[in-house]
Amino acid sequence: MKIAVTGASGFVGRRLGEVARARGHEVMALGRSEGERKWDPMKEPAPLAGADAVVHLAGEPVAEGRWTKRKMAAIRESRATGTRNLVAGLRGTGVRALVSASAVGYYGDRGDEELTEDSPPGNDFLAEVCREWEAEAAKSGVRTAMIRTGIVLGPDGGALRKMLTPFKMGLGGRLGSGQQWMSWIHRDDLVDLYLHALERETVSGPLLGTCPSPVRNVEFTKTLGGVLGRWTFLPMPRWQMRLIFGKVATVLVSSQRCRPRRTSESGFAFRHPELEPALRQILASPPG
Repeated sequence: MKIAVTGASGFVGRRLGEVARARGHEVMALGRSEGERKWDPMKEPAPLAGADAVVHLAGEPVAEGRWTKRKMAAIRESRATGTRNLVAGLRGTGVRALVSASAVGYYGDRGDEELTEDSPPGNDFLAEVCREWEAEAAKSGVRTAMIRTGIVLGPDGGALRKMLTPFKMGLGGRLGSGQQWMSWIHRDDLVDLYLHALERETVSGPLLGTCPSPVRNVEFTKTLGGVLGRWTFLPMPRWQMRLIFGKVATVLVSSQRCRPRRTSESGFAFRHPELEPALRQILASPPG
């Protein structure tokens, strides 16, 4: 299968390309970087001629930088307009399947409520962005799956890389009350899920890209500290997070307790369903 991938140079895209090639697929990267098929997602339909399937990962990073009006507009437009132009490029090609990224931000801040793929969306900024994002992907006219991704953990980037320095210095601690639920996934499981959704013709619609065992932030903090052999006694209160991070602090304390029901029913099996062994495997892995 020839798979066109947007966001191929990112934290998930790099690994997806490696795994897909190892399984015998051909990968065609789309974007602005050297070696990619050139595409400006804000200005033109995606050049998808020759592709059999598409994985759409590209989007303005949500947790990097302060949420100014310009940043929030870029987050929204990179997903809505970018996906609209991707779908425009599908028409008249031989593409048979699209798997598009989405996020658990779709649900908003939901406290202790257990969430599945069938749960209704929230009504905050990220929830609105995710609804628009998925709505554009659903117009593709081909079999389409949307992966509502949680916190992605891997050895060479993503959320864990940002956490490691303070934790290794003994400065790690819970965020806010620590009672918010964190729905996480090992990067290799997420990559496997993307390929599972591409390869299984019965898979479509929203799937949760989160492991079946979400944890509260205080438990995540304690587990990571235990794996690293470091203390975790310096909490960061909500007011301090707001002062340091601005509006993006709301993402860090939002609670989504996700159970990937449709993902499991599709026949997908997680290799890393529990947090402590997943962290130990990741931290023992060489970067790259």
